[in-house]
Amino acid sequence: MSLLKNLFGSGSRPDNTNSRVEDRADNRPDQHQGQSGGASRTSGQKAGSQEKGKRQSQQKNKGGARDKGQKSKDNRSRSNPKGRKQTPPKPKPPNPETIGFFGELDLPGELTSAIADLGFTDATPVQHDVLPHSLAGEDVIAQAQTGTGKTAAFLISILTYHLENPEESARSKGTPFALVIAPTRELVLQITADAESLSEYIDINVLSVVGGIDYDLQRQQLQKQVDIVVATPGRLLDFCRSRTIDLGSVDSLVIDEADRMLSMGFIPDVKAIIRRTPYKDVRQTQLFSATFSEDIKRLAESWTREPVRIEIEPKQVAVETVDQRFYLTASDAKFDVLYNLFNEESVSRVIVFVNRRDQTRRLFERMRKHNIRCGMLTGEVPQRKRIKTLDDFKEGRIQVLVATDVAGRGIHVDDISHVVNYNLPEDPEDYVHRIGRTGRAGSAGTAISLVCEDDSFMMPDIEALLGTSVNYEQPAQHLLNPAPQAAGQTSRSRH
Repeated sequence: MSLLKNLFGSGSRPDNTNSRVEDRADNRPDQHQGQSGGASRTSGQKAGSQEKGKRQSQQKNKGGARDKGQKSKDNRSRSNPKGRKQTPPKPKPPNPETIGFFGELDLPGELTSAIADLGFTDATPVQHDVLPHSLAGEDVIAQAQTGTGKTAAFLISILTYHLENPEESARSKGTPFALVIAPTRELVLQITADAESLSEYIDINVLSVVGGIDYDLQRQQLQKQVDIVVATPGRLLDFCRSRTIDLGSVDSLVIDEADRMLSMGFIPDVKAIIRRTPYKDVRQTQLFSATFSEDIKRLAESWTREPVRIEIEPKQVAVETVDQRFYLTASDAKFDVLYNLFNEESVSRVIVFVNRRDQTRRLFERMRKHNIRCGMLTGEVPQRKRIKTLDDFKEGRIQVLVATDVAGRGIHVDDISHVVNYNLPEDPEDYVHRIGRTGRAGSAGTAISLVCEDDSFMMPDIEALLGTSVNYEQPAQHLLNPAPQAAGQTSRSRH
């Protein structure tokens, strides 16, 4: 559970919270009336906006503390229709000494017990800054890298709101109360797994919606009761257009890795999805992005209402937790360095990033011929095979993953000892995302970049993003020893 390490935050929910509205009839651009079928709600955008402001004002007046025994109520009540998973086991009250500061949050008992079971105590910086606001119902725009614990921050606030505001009537099937949008299939599946761990003692149904997995099977799952949907934009929009899913009752919206969705061209789909949710005045919106370009800032402003802005500079994540090394390496010596690196004792679990699919495939095949236990992740690999490859990597059945940036963004695996940049990325922001696969949640990690003449042109932008100059070094002599010739490989084809 790499995204859930070191959980902690101080914050609370307001009392007398009203539900967010479904009726969104208004004259604002890019908004329209949602589909029917949600739980009973108040009506009118103005009323919803007033309730949201009142809720936040009440929270501030209470000084950030929740009165024990007074859970906020709105007009929602929990039901248990056919198709829902069985009621979870009754949680065991955690010992306050074992959950650290989480014991002071006054979170619902079901959630606190799950956190205790996972063994988490301390907060990461983004959790410490986000949770007081997200638990108070405020909109949040946060700059945060992957691996900083941001997933736990938004999941804790979603689950807390749901537990403290039971529904009066059942939502229709295929009508979630929370939606998380993420750019890659791997990231969606990881968020879903983390949500299931945190909801161990909560009667809730979490569903991932992604491409590359049987469409009809997902459609059948959406025709049952669903509470939290975690999705990639393309497949989700397909289901929206076919009216398989109704987003008109979404109380909590999370947009994760917004910068990546922008670079991958998903923003038009995301806009179309958000237009199908209640208006921003009457839902809580949390947006997370590793970087804040002007485009991301404009989008964030259009999707949120009076958001709290939280920024953690990328260099704080990249420099403090990752040992970055830059080896000056001739292009035809890169494989030698890589091969010898795998034989070092400190190298246990490695991700090798390559810029293009064809380069990734060639490097993967070459590593296999040298009997290196490896797997490949690119956009062309079928989803089921990608899932199996990730499982093999997590379980230690393979030592090395060779991946492109798009596929690698969704890798969330504990104890990755090394990240190797076989090529430096053309986008300097991808460099930060790559090395963020190691050194996660404050643990130590090593990132090695093999810099040849072609790669050197990317270094000025990377240094500018990191805010510091880097030290270049020659690889140790043992790393430059020629790799053995693989079976069927001629001397002319070695490089």
